[in-house]
Amino acid sequence: MLTSIRKKVLAGKRISEEDALHLFESDDIFTLGALASHVARKKNGPHAFFIRNRHINPTNICINRCKFCAFSRSKGQQGAFELTIEDMINKLGEGQKAKGKGPGNGRSSRSPRLITPGFSEVHIVGGLHPDWPLEHYLEMISTIKKKFPKLHIKAFTAVEIDYFSKISGRSVEDTLRDLKKSGLGSMPGGGAEIFGEGIRNQLCPEKISGDRWLEVMETAHRVGIRTNATMLYGHVEDISDRVDHLSRLRSLQDRTKGFQAFIPLAYHPKNTEIAGGYTSGIDDLKTIAVGRIFLDNFDHIKAYWIMLGEKISQLALLFGADDIDGTIIEEKITHSAGALTGEKLVAEQLVDLIRKAGKAAVERDSFYKTIRTYR
Repeated sequence: MLTSIRKKVLAGKRISEEDALHLFESDDIFTLGALASHVARKKNGPHAFFIRNRHINPTNICINRCKFCAFSRSKGQQGAFELTIEDMINKLGEGQKAKGKGPGNGRSSRSPRLITPGFSEVHIVGGLHPDWPLEHYLEMISTIKKKFPKLHIKAFTAVEIDYFSKISGRSVEDTLRDLKKSGLGSMPGGGAEIFGEGIRNQLCPEKISGDRWLEVMETAHRVGIRTNATMLYGHVEDISDRVDHLSRLRSLQDRTKGFQAFIPLAYHPKNTEIAGGYTSGIDDLKTIAVGRIFLDNFDHIKAYWIMLGEKISQLALLFGADDIDGTIIEEKITHSAGALTGEKLVAEQLVDLIRKAGKAAVERDSFYKTIRTYR
């Protein structure tokens, strides 16, 4: 059967769910990698992308307590935190202090430039805070945009958007339009986990359904907000659950063309109710490769180095991935669950990882437009 799948892929034909199952079951990891690399090269040539970005989590206080999550806390619980908008602005301003002009060089240190010099995108996700109204999030986005007008704001998962809609009494579409007007540029793909109802009920029974996640994303695409898509794997699901998840993403992308990248997220077990073990390198590479081959209508597949580690992320560039995310600077969610990586990499390290995989490193913006190509 692998031979017939190979013929389909090389001919540019769409593979079926049955084909995807067979690829997951196959032990021929080298053929799988070669096919995924073929697809990636057709879409993006020899290039592999990264971005200078920064993560900020406004709060870990959350009304949901997903069993796989080690990040969330209840209000008043030890370890709970909530940042003010000023705290977030100060975090973003740290890059200015590192590279800004000081006294004696013609520019006052008290008049910072209205741009964040260290990164081009801020990634904002957090818990579902029981007390913050929609207006707080609108002010958060608008204040950041006012202070840093050239900074792209990628913020709020579909789960957060659904929650904002409920607490405000506004429709999802109106909520998204309000956020977009305030400065929201795009959305991350978190909260998808696994769409299948049975698995989802084991992982996160309080969270919105898989169908609702897809509905929120379809609405975001309709109002002109590009998003990413994720899949959390390596916990209690099986490969049929993964293929079903991928199939639903592909179907939505056929309708909207609004997803920018697919990001498989490797489960981390520490400090969670699910427990279990870490994913294997082989499973990580298979999942990247099958995702690349199956999601023929996605332009980009991301190997998220925070979860995969630097070396597996580098290998993933030979198994269909074309993006390893970015500098990140401060990552809390995966590290709460036992991430084995650091919290940041500098751009030079990302370029080195990409080059040593035989790819041309491309620094991108939030919409995959080239900022700089490293030959």
